[in-house]
Amino acid sequence: MLKRLAIAAAILGSLPAVALAHGPSRQKVTESVEINAPAAKVWAVVGNFQDMSWAPDVAKTEGKGGNKPATNEATNDGATRTLTLKDGGVINEMLDDYDAKEMTYAYEITKVDVKVLPVNDYSSHITVTADGDNKSTLEWKGAFYRGYMNNDPPANLNDEAAKKAVSDLYKRTLAAVKAKIEGGK
Repeated sequence: MLKRLAIAAAILGSLPAVALAHGPSRQKVTESVEINAPAAKVWAVVGNFQDMSWAPDVAKTEGKGGNKPATNEATNDGATRTLTLKDGGVINEMLDDYDAKEMTYAYEITKVDVKVLPVNDYSSHITVTADGDNKSTLEWKGAFYRGYMNNDPPANLNDEAAKKAVSDLYKRTLAAVKAKIEGGK
C-alpha cells in the first residue's frame, strides 16, 4: 500500500511539469477595415485567389487552378499560388474554400521560411461584407502557430512575434486596399 501511495505521489508531483511542457498554442489574429465602396467593388479587387497585387508587400503572384478549392490536400488538386515578396521572400499557398456569392475564401500557407513570416501551420480567411449600398467591410483573419514549435522559443519566433508580424501585415495590407479603392487608383 505504501509503495502505491509513493508511486501515485510521484505521478501527481510530475503533473505541473508536464502541463508546462505542452509546446505552442494556436494564435489568432483578426483585422478589418471599413471601405467606402460597394462590396462588389471590394470583392473585384481581392476576390481572385490568383491575383494578390492588392497586397503592397507582394511583387508577383504566380499560380494555377484559378479559384478551385483543393479537394485532396495530399495531391494539391486545387488552386495554388506562389507569392514573391518585394524583399525577395517566397510564400506558397493553397486554396481551401471559395465562395464568390458570399464573397469569402480560405487558404493556407503550404511553405514559408520563418524568416519571411514567423509562423507555422497558417490558415486564413478573407471576407467582404456589404454594409448598405456604398460601404463594406473587408475582414482578414488568420490562425497559426509561432515560428518555433518547441518550448523556449527565441524572441523573434515566439507567440508575440508571430501575432505582431501577422497583425502588422493585415493592417498594412487592409489600409492599402482601402486607399486603392477609395482613391480610385
